[in-house]
Amino acid sequence: VVAALLAGLIPLSVLGELVSMGTLLAFATVCAGVMVLRFTKPDLPRPFRVPLAMLICPLGALACLFLFFQAFQEHWKVFVGWTMIGLVIYFGYGIRHS
Repeated sequence: VVAALLAGLIPLSVLGELVSMGTLLAFATVCAGVMVLRFTKPDLPRPFRVPLAMLICPLGALACLFLFFQAFQEHWKVFVGWTMIGLVIYFGYGIRHS
C-alpha cells in the first residue's frame, strides 16, 4: 500500500533513478559476493564458473560503484532516507519474528 501511494506521488524520473541506484548497488554486491565466495568456500560446487573472475568481478564492482556515485548525486538524500527506513523495517521485523 505504501509503495503504491509513493509511486503515485513521486515523479517517474525520480523513481527511475532510485531504481537504477538500487540496481547498481545490487550488481556491485553480487560482484563482491562472487569474489568472497571464491576465497571463503573454494570447495562449493559451482555449476557456472565466471571466467577470469578475479579480474572481471573487481572491474564490474568498481564500474557499478563509479556510476552509482557519479550519476545520481541529486537524489542521494532520498536514497539514503529510504535505505534507512528499509533497514529499520527489516531488522525490526526480524527481531520480532525470529
